[in-house]
Amino acid sequence: MGRRVLITGVSGYWGTELARRLERSGEFEYIGGLDVRPPGADLERTEFIRADIRNPLISKLIPQTGVDTVVHSDILLAPEPGKSVKQLHDINVIGSLQLLAACEKTSTVRTIVVRGSAAIYGAEPNAPSFFTESMARRFPLRTRFQRDIGELENYFETFSRRFPEVTVTMLRYQPSLGPRIDSPLTRYLRSPAVPVQLGFDPLLQFIHADDAVAALEATLLRPLPGAVNVAGEGSVSLSKLLRMAGKLPLPVLPPLFAPTLRAGRRFGLAEMPPETVPWLRYGLTVDCRRLIEEVGYRPRPTLETVRDFIEKVRSHRVLPGVGGMNGSAEDSERPEPRDEKAETR
Repeated sequence: MGRRVLITGVSGYWGTELARRLERSGEFEYIGGLDVRPPGADLERTEFIRADIRNPLISKLIPQTGVDTVVHSDILLAPEPGKSVKQLHDINVIGSLQLLAACEKTSTVRTIVVRGSAAIYGAEPNAPSFFTESMARRFPLRTRFQRDIGELENYFETFSRRFPEVTVTMLRYQPSLGPRIDSPLTRYLRSPAVPVQLGFDPLLQFIHADDAVAALEATLLRPLPGAVNVAGEGSVSLSKLLRMAGKLPLPVLPPLFAPTLRAGRRFGLAEMPPETVPWLRYGLTVDCRRLIEEVGYRPRPTLETVRDFIEKVRSHRVLPGVGGMNGSAEDSERPEPRDEKAETR
């Protein structure tokens, strides 16, 4: 008999694309998808379970599936339009707590894979060249989202200690880029004139949207205990990225950078999460050896991801209506999920 998997946030890009991949795999006999709305894309073998992850009701629903694997992809990286930071906290932290309570009551669960964020390391002036997984709490968690990610990781670490028979993998993702991604970061990069902080040229690191989902799948097939960084090898400076994209940098004094981004919303720039400001000043790069050597998956390098993103944007293979830190993506050759949360997942 094959494995049985449940995917939270199945209506978002990450959940939909993972379900699509697993449907083609012979490893999984059952695929369940939990969300408040069904996925827009057609999924042939995925059973949709309509439920809010924050609702204690999931403690009754999930045990009935008999799943041995849970993929927690229902993590928001920025508030949805019209919603507050508190609601972001409720989904990320309260939702994760309810999921863990449901996993406690599901005796068949043996693997949990969580889509986390490399933002837990923090962009700092004295940061190491590449963060390894053991460096997560070297610097203070300065923003609400960082603190939420830190709290979320603590919950899953505690669960893994209480239930050592369950392998819990925390995937710490760098921002993703792809031809159909629509997020504050990609809108920033698509702007004709891109604000930059005068005197700073950060080294940045990305993961291709396709590789981001493939890394989830690879981890399901070879789960590891603990955290795993997910990014393309290498890095690219912001100045080089903008030259490659043919964008005009607009130097701004660092104290005025955040107000400039806020004012830029009137000209098509999306509001950037608070952790983006230090990220675009100091940069953030992570060591991906554990993903490559232990999980056995090697994403395309950061520079190749950037080139592919620029090429596809120039050829207009992007989301309809996009004029132009993370977020959702949708490959140009695949149908777009009808998901209001797609921009922030």
